[in-house]
Amino acid sequence: MLNLISLAIGIISIVPVLLALLPLLGWANWFILPLPVVGAIIGSLAYGKAGRNLNLIVLAVAVLRLFLGGGIF
Repeated sequence: MLNLISLAIGIISIVPVLLALLPLLGWANWFILPLPVVGAIIGSLAYGKAGRNLNLIVLAVAVLRLFLGGGIF
């Protein structure tokens, strides 16, 4: 059950992260970051690891976008 919750959080959070890849919308990742972090924590408590892995990938994309944009752009 925790894995399904984590997968749902990952799927919900990937949509705004992909929208924040557009130029001048990188600042939105600061508001999105807590969601995949919570999903990764819930996924680490689950028996399956698919939800955790999805949230870690979403988190990595958001952090990479913030890094490349200087935290703002």
